[in-house]
Amino acid sequence: MYLPDFEYHMPASVAEACALLAEKGPAAKVLAGGTDLLDKMKEGRTAPGILISLKRLEALTRIEYVAGKGVVIGARATHNAICNSKLLQDKYLSVCEAAHHMANNQIRNVGTIGGNIANAVPSADLPPILIALGASITLASCKGERVMALEDFFTGLGTTRIAQDELITHIVIPDSPFTGSTYIKFGLRRSGALSVVGVAVAVEMNGDVCKKARIALGASAPTPMRATQAEAVICGHTVDDDLLEAAGVCAARECRTRSSIRGSEEYRRDMVRVFTRRALRKAINEGHV
Repeated sequence: MYLPDFEYHMPASVAEACALLAEKGPAAKVLAGGTDLLDKMKEGRTAPGILISLKRLEALTRIEYVAGKGVVIGARATHNAICNSKLLQDKYLSVCEAAHHMANNQIRNVGTIGGNIANAVPSADLPPILIALGASITLASCKGERVMALEDFFTGLGTTRIAQDELITHIVIPDSPFTGSTYIKFGLRRSGALSVVGVAVAVEMNGDVCKKARIALGASAPTPMRATQAEAVICGHTVDDDLLEAAGVCAARECRTRSSIRGSEEYRRDMVRVFTRRALRKAINEGHV
């Protein structure tokens, strides 16, 4: 399969990239890692006339801590860069583990966090843990920047709140009192499999009492979603096995699963119950974020 013809631009700055997006209009697509976009073009599922590459925007590859903001991850950071980041390993090991779940090593070397989020695939592994940790996303255009909670960014299957003339520049994980977090998934193969169900959890514990919990579900609705009712079940209570099971049952009730080739709606719903319970226990017991 061959790529269709297209016009190619490689801007030297975010401002130049935004100007090109505004000038070229809907025919233009942003090219980051290209692991998804180029495949779609080869298969004829999309045919943008213009590609705007972010390859020269080295500033967007950085992963750094900014006082007063938190951990700032550039949109061009690859999945393997996230896996191997000493900063993330020390502060948010769960994010490194989620990135490691992505596809295979070759894809992780090229695929980017910005592309993974922009594709808005329900089975993506990074959005749930980032949502659980309260991450925000920064969008840039010629009109300036805007910031929103990542959980508000997704609007449907493959759709988001990004405007045609905007691009993702950063994801920020804010400082928080969380004592533990994790992401676990179930796939149909040992490695590289799309998620049948994914559950991310971040908790703040005071002894055996859960002061705060955020539970995010992947591959359980058209978009990554918070299980807020399940969060309410566990917050403010002493944690035991019965409470964890009750939270899992609640998450299973509020998820919006559907049947697909990878699993029936009923099977996925029960997996949400099981994996919510497991993720909560893991985040509570391991005591690291």
